[in-house]
Amino acid sequence: MPQQRAAARVRGTERSTARRAELIAIGRKLFADTSYDALSMDDIARQAQVAKGLIYYYFRSKRGYYLAIIQDSVADLVTSAAGGLGLPAVDRVHRTIDGYLRYAEHHQAAYRTIVSGGVGFDTEVQAIRDGVREAIVTTIAEGAYGRGDIAPLARMGLLSWVCGVEGATLDWIDRPGLSRDTLRELLVKTLGGALRAIEELDPAYPAPAPARRDG
Repeated sequence: MPQQRAAARVRGTERSTARRAELIAIGRKLFADTSYDALSMDDIARQAQVAKGLIYYYFRSKRGYYLAIIQDSVADLVTSAAGGLGLPAVDRVHRTIDGYLRYAEHHQAAYRTIVSGGVGFDTEVQAIRDGVREAIVTTIAEGAYGRGDIAPLARMGLLSWVCGVEGATLDWIDRPGLSRDTLRELLVKTLGGALRAIEELDPAYPAPAPARRDG
């Protein structure tokens, strides 16, 4: 009997996790086409074809639901950008930038929400965005320097580059005049410039050799 009860609890947890993930997937589609303010909980429940109470059960509020959707999108973005752990340093940098751009290209509404926020000035949404920036800085640092824990000057140099990438990517998905490959190579070269500037100011952080050869 104890084993049966334990198995039942596991099945219940798995169903609950799957149901929550399903609601988040539905919410991502809904908010991709409609702004946060334009959707009421009644609208969400009707379009998701679920009882409104179910959404409250899992997320407590519309805002809680929205934040869960953003966090899920962020996890996808960071996963897309942070692969290639076994690659050489420079190849991993290329892989990171390409994964980042692929995510933005194929999940444009989610990317805009992550970078720009979707509910006005919201400290939690901004904290999520800042977490993405730090994750990308760490990933780039690991690719360039072999470690994510770097000095303040090196971190600021990479953070400045990441903020520039956000602006360029937002403009690119709104006005896609460049191919993804071209934009990736442009961003790689501007990263090379940032890495060289970091090295000049702090020789303890030398730019990877290929970055020195990039224009």
